[in-house]
Amino acid sequence: MLIPQFNGVKAIYFDLDDTLCTYWDAAKAGLRKAFEDHPEHGSTPEAMLSEWAIAFSSFVETIGKTHWYEKYCASGEITRVELMRRMLERLNIFDEELAFRLSHTYHVERQAALELFPEALEVIQKLAKEYPLGLITNGPADIQQQEIQKLNIREYFPHIFIEGEHKIGKPDERIFRMAEQAVGLPPEEILFVGNSYKHDIVPAIEYGWKTAWIRRPSDVPPSSRTGKPEERGEDSVAPDVTISDLRELLS
Repeated sequence: MLIPQFNGVKAIYFDLDDTLCTYWDAAKAGLRKAFEDHPEHGSTPEAMLSEWAIAFSSFVETIGKTHWYEKYCASGEITRVELMRRMLERLNIFDEELAFRLSHTYHVERQAALELFPEALEVIQKLAKEYPLGLITNGPADIQQQEIQKLNIREYFPHIFIEGEHKIGKPDERIFRMAEQAVGLPPEEILFVGNSYKHDIVPAIEYGWKTAWIRRPSDVPPSSRTGKPEERGEDSVAPDVTISDLRELLS
C-alpha cells in the first residue's frame, strides 16, 4: 500500500529517466567513453565535455520551436549527431564523420550503463499488484522504447506515454489528460512520481494530481552549472511528499 498521504489514489504514473533509472549517470559515462575513445579530435575529454554541455544547453532551449523537434521526436540519432557536430564546431573542428562516430559511441555506452535504481524494481512490482501503473516520459520515441526494453519493465506499465510518439511532452497539459483518460480516473485519484520539479511536479499539481518528488544526489545533468540537483524556490508550490528513495512511497 501507499503511505497515508496518498489515500484515495487509484493509479500511479512514473517519470522514467532519473526517477526509475540512472539516466544522467549513464549519459556521463557514455560521454566520457566517447571522448576518450576518439582522441583524433585533439582535445582533452574535459574540454570536450565542457563544450558539449554548452552546445546541449543551447540546443535544448530552442529545439521545441524549430524544425529539429520533428526529427528529435522520431529519432534520437539525428539530433544526437547534430549536437556532437555543434560541439566540435565550437572547437573549430569541422568533421561530420567524427560527429557520427562520437554520437554512436556515446549512445552505445550510455545504453550499456543504464540501469534501474536499486529499489526501483521492488517498488514497481509491489505497486503493480494493487494499482494500474503508467509512464509519462519525455524524449525521442526510439530511445525511450529502447530504454524500457533494456530495463525489462514493460510488463508492469500498461499505460505508456512517450513524447516522441505523441509530439507532446511534459509539462504540456494534454499529455496528462491523455493519461487520465487511459486509466479512466479523475486527476485527484492519480499520483505522479517524478524527479523534475519543473517538468513533473509543477504541472501535475497544476492539473490536480497527487505528487511525489524524488530527489537523488545523482540527478545532475552534464550541462549543470551548479553541480547540484534541481532546487525548489521557497515560495513555490510544494509536492505532497519529497523523497530520496522510492521505497518511501510504501507504507
